[in-house]
Amino acid sequence: MSLMRLWVMARKEMLQIVRDPRSLVIVVVMPAVLVLLFGYGVNLDQKHLSVCVWDRDGSQQSQDLLKRFQASEYFHVTRAVDNERDVARALDDGSATMCIVLPWDFSQKLRAGQPVQVQALVDASDDNTANLITGYAQAVVQAYSAELQANWLEERGIAVQPSSLRVETRTWFNEDLESSAFIVPGVLALVMAVIGAFLTSLTVAREWERGTMEQLISTPVSALEIMVGKLLPYFLLGMGDTAISAAIALYWFHVPFRGSFLTLAGVSALFMLVVISMGFLISVIGKNQFAACQIALVATFLPAFLLSGFLFSIDQMPTPLQWLTHLIPARYYVSALKQIFLKGTPASLLMDDLVPLAIIAALLAFAATRAFHKKLT
Repeated sequence: MSLMRLWVMARKEMLQIVRDPRSLVIVVVMPAVLVLLFGYGVNLDQKHLSVCVWDRDGSQQSQDLLKRFQASEYFHVTRAVDNERDVARALDDGSATMCIVLPWDFSQKLRAGQPVQVQALVDASDDNTANLITGYAQAVVQAYSAELQANWLEERGIAVQPSSLRVETRTWFNEDLESSAFIVPGVLALVMAVIGAFLTSLTVAREWERGTMEQLISTPVSALEIMVGKLLPYFLLGMGDTAISAAIALYWFHVPFRGSFLTLAGVSALFMLVVISMGFLISVIGKNQFAACQIALVATFLPAFLLSGFLFSIDQMPTPLQWLTHLIPARYYVSALKQIFLKGTPASLLMDDLVPLAIIAALLAFAATRAFHKKLT
């Protein structure tokens, strides 16, 4: 392999990128847009959920319970209603996700030591939000109930025996439970999929459409030199965009980074080899820029978005889909990213992700090399 011919091919491809406005937009704008879009637009933190209340009792005890909801960061009491029609309207028009209804004999039953039913009417059109807000409401009511029981026993001079068993929860790696710390690192996989596979899928197809492939074939440059020379600029651009995306994650969204930048660079370089090899293979097979773009989108971006564990937990997927995810390179990259960012896992403990990724990279590089030939047919 001649380094001079390799440099000439890489320089030629870089000029093609500079002269193509679409490629420049993807290279320069797309990484920042994706990180900011997913960082702000996809938020799994459910706080300040809208709630309306109907206090049919109007006592000091009922107001005390409602103040617990007002003081919680998970609820935002938007309005108080006084009839069933307003309750139904609040849920129908979306101004409230849940309505708390306290019965007319709320304080009377509390004083008598009788059980009280507090009604929570929940808009379950979004089942995930409904489950979360129901759990939050139960926690508020249970805490209030436990306090009432302790006060009731104390007033009667009954010693309260402390419980011998309790759960003390401590969160590791994402102490504030911020969804951005979970989502933003995974965006790097989407950025590299777009930059790597999407752009490289146009390399050979563009030469065929513009009629310049015949000129390349007539030159003394070997097929391997053409392949490496064409992919090298995209590899460097992809690594640069990865660095930009990581900087936005760290300094804009303040995602914790506990690992090594060297480990991050090495894992990213390995994944970049996967996606540019895949894009080049698609370009050789497609021989048409439009078809190559569509294939690259279906083969890289969509699997990275849906089946990599980026947003949706792989453990909660149906078993056949869980098996299928083992064929998705982004699965291993997203897993490694989250461990590097949040846990600070060294490369020696990432072998479960790095070995499959290396195997896929080798297979795709071999397939791309075998598929590309310096001939017109």
